Amino acid sequence: MIHIDPDYLLKLGEQLGIDFLDARIQRYHSELVVLDNGVVRELTVNEYQGVGIRVVVNGLVGYSSTNSLDKESIREAVERALKLAKAVSKHTFKVELYERPISKASLSSSFQVDPGLIDISEKIELLRTMYTTTREIQGVASSLLRFGYEDDYRLYVSSRGDYVETHRKMIGAGARLIAHVEGVYESLNDAESAVAGWEFIKSIDWNEWIRERCKLVVETARAKHVKPGRYDIVLDNDMVGLMLHEAFGHASEGDIVMAGGSVLGGRIGEKVASELVSIIDDGLVPGGAWVPFDDEGTPKRKIYTVKNGVLQGFLHSLITAKALNQEPTGNARVMNYKYPLLVRQTNTYMEPRDWDPEEMIRDMKNGLYIRGRGTLGGEVNPLTGAFTFTSGPSYIVENGELKQLVKGVMLSGLILETLRNVDAVGKDLVVRTSVFGGCGKSGQTVRVGDGGPHVRVRGFTIGGG
Repeated sequence: MIHIDPDYLLKLGEQLGIDFLDARIQRYHSELVVLDNGVVRELTVNEYQGVGIRVVVNGLVGYSSTNSLDKESIREAVERALKLAKAVSKHTFKVELYERPISKASLSSSFQVDPGLIDISEKIELLRTMYTTTREIQGVASSLLRFGYEDDYRLYVSSRGDYVETHRKMIGAGARLIAHVEGVYESLNDAESAVAGWEFIKSIDWNEWIRERCKLVVETARAKHVKPGRYDIVLDNDMVGLMLHEAFGHASEGDIVMAGGSVLGGRIGEKVASELVSIIDDGLVPGGAWVPFDDEGTPKRKIYTVKNGVLQGFLHSLITAKALNQEPTGNARVMNYKYPLLVRQTNTYMEPRDWDPEEMIRDMKNGLYIRGRGTLGGEVNPLTGAFTFTSGPSYIVENGELKQLVKGVMLSGLILETLRNVDAVGKDLVVRTSVFGGCGKSGQTVRVGDGGPHVRVRGFTIGGG
């Protein structure tokens, strides 16, 4: 493991007249295998290590980084960060950091078999076996299969005495499939990931997994578009997670609120959703990303941003918590050691209630069952809460039964209006994460998770897909 003495940082800060100094040390390893129609198109191993330094002096912040971890290189990085902080003194606002209790911890995510010890040939063979299955399904014109693994070690130390080590392993496999049926092309993206070891890969029947998705993309190519209009809808776990993360979660991030860019600004204590709706940000929920501490060494607490429909608060770093007179929530995160801190989500999801999903659909009578697998994403505006998403293949519901598969539909609306129209929340919580992507903000991508139970919304606007 990598170690830096917090006492060295404290003495260095005192020597240079720095009020606060912290360091984010990282050692990172990742593997990616891409099989494009049976041919290995990409086989990469990426490794790096380094340290990012932040200084705060007279309320001014400076960042610097280096990939050398000796004391002299760290001192030079600190001096650079100090110069940068002083250089922006006339061009930025001053900040204060919330003074929380000192953090000391050393934690690793759980796994049984280290994926780094599995030969790369076995990982390629996993994808080749999946490819063979795709060739058995008539109508599948193309397949791009992926295996991904990352090993991320981080150490946070500060001049206040914090010392927090975290070590996470994450793994997964997925596919992008294209069907060509009767002159119509249709695509489907899907993947399975977990914070785990090689045992996760062995726990899934990947032949059956890819076969089901091949059949779905071929069936979707034959399906029709749904007619635009207003429908009662039931959203599945994945669609609920996507909508909450993108349309609500970003609006709850403290730095966006501070900048005046959030529809939620100034509304703490207001009812912003149905009383059935409680929204959580939690770094340790099963199935999601693993974030026991953030990149400021703050423990990641389970946070209710909405409780029974009422806005409770926002997600915070030490700076935004102090500025908005709230407590830090453990949501200061960086993509890697080279980057400055941003307020980011961890795992965003809706708390489950007591409806059975099948009962929810039967009780709806007529409408749409909207599914998130294979979604094409969309656009959001945190200032207004406006969003547009395209779902994955979905179903028309008639007389309480799933009657007909339809192509992905376009969902447009305002997130607060949508949350107010929730009239049923399921008991089937599912949260998912991905080793192949994450949440993007200001040029940084971090691993996140999202999900929820099935949710029913009345009178929702659907476009043509």
